[in-house]
Amino acid sequence: RYVGKQKGRVVSDQIWQVVIELTEDGDRTRGDAFLELASGKLHGFGQSKRRAEDSRVAAIGEQLAAARALLDLSHQLLLAATERIESSPGL
Repeated sequence: RYVGKQKGRVVSDQIWQVVIELTEDGDRTRGDAFLELASGKLHGFGQSKRRAEDSRVAAIGEQLAAARALLDLSHQLLLAATERIESSPGL
């Protein structure tokens, strides 16, 4: 569900862009999600596999691979934030 822009002021240095690259190899679709932050780069990975009995609808495999890559990326971002909190006494 797309919500659109929220009310409030956007801080220019807080705009993050995620790049998702999709590649297809036979019955497999791979998704790679990239996020570059001031503190480093994160790379999430996801994959989908079409079964022989599934119809050939490329968008489904692409969506699954992209969603899984974003899920992996979000876990890495959460882990990085947790590590930063734990290494910063008083936060």
